[in-house]
Amino acid sequence: MKPITLAIFKFICGLVCLMIFCEWLIYYLVLNQCDWPTLPADYETIGPHEQEVRTLVIADTHLLGSRRGHWFDKLRREWQMYRAFQTAMNLHKPHAVFILGDVTDEGEYCSEEEFDQYITRFQRLFSVPAKTRLHVVAGNHDIGFHYRITPYLNQRFVKGFNSSAVQVITIRGNHFILVNSMALQGDGCFLCKSAELQLGEIEKTLKCLKTKRICSNNTLKIYSPPILMLHYPLYRESDKDCNEPDEAPFPLKTQKYREGWDCLSEGSTYQLLKQIEPRLVLSGHSHHGCVRNLSIGNGIEITISSFNWRNKNNPSYGLFVFTPVNYAFSKCLMPQESTTIYFYVFGTCFLILWSAYTLYCQNRKRKFKYH
Repeated sequence: MKPITLAIFKFICGLVCLMIFCEWLIYYLVLNQCDWPTLPADYETIGPHEQEVRTLVIADTHLLGSRRGHWFDKLRREWQMYRAFQTAMNLHKPHAVFILGDVTDEGEYCSEEEFDQYITRFQRLFSVPAKTRLHVVAGNHDIGFHYRITPYLNQRFVKGFNSSAVQVITIRGNHFILVNSMALQGDGCFLCKSAELQLGEIEKTLKCLKTKRICSNNTLKIYSPPILMLHYPLYRESDKDCNEPDEAPFPLKTQKYREGWDCLSEGSTYQLLKQIEPRLVLSGHSHHGCVRNLSIGNGIEITISSFNWRNKNNPSYGLFVFTPVNYAFSKCLMPQESTTIYFYVFGTCFLILWSAYTLYCQNRKRKFKYH
């Protein structure tokens, strides 16, 4: 084999190894550093057969449509989410997965055909084993902001992702309440009125169970402080009090939130917390991580950052271990997009220099051999 041919062959082999590392192995190396949190050794139980529920939570996947971005942008970011999600599933093996809205990027105005393609892509990228439960909350990019939502857009999402405006999901005695954030405007719209009635029924049920009475017409059997999940964060002035490794960068974290656009209104937040009395609230939408105390009660709100490199250089996801009276949380940082770019740039430069040096040494050997 000629020296230049051998050098090219070695360069291609090195480039393939670099791609395998950046597009596959790095996800296992980074995500393997995160594990399920452990509950306190002395935590209270409510029964001898109490079992933990292990839950993986992500937000704001923003699958691109035909109008924003380009084909390579779509390919790059969807591959990143596919590899991160499937690696997390292989490593953690959760009992349930929750996605906190904005599954799509153009769901509020795409055609019926493109929405069907969204569903197909979503099922391919975020496939889970048959025993793992997957639940989705609607986001503003899925059906539009409140003023743009129509019965057609809402029903299309409900049918495609099996996600109604208000859902109560019980897993091993843990009650997860999933709410469509855009249905909490309190203005009597077709979506809001229905959601208000359902939340009122949930409030009655939880209060009845809390008194340990026998509650008629009730599918819930035992009281457990619920976990509230929605797309919008609860009312807050800004992210200035958020101190997380995936927090919003300065000065974005000091930017004022607009009620009904960037977070729930103050009135809706108060009403929701009084009705549900959650021990934990999980939200998305801001694309940045945040942990803060609730304005009512002793619970906390955890905002999950975007799962997509397009929105966040250092995305993350949450691992939660729940029991009916307790929970524990771990934030799992994913590979940064800038890190993979650095690996590609420096790795390619190294391979070029290495190939050139190898070719130079071989030519010198041939030269001295014939002298």
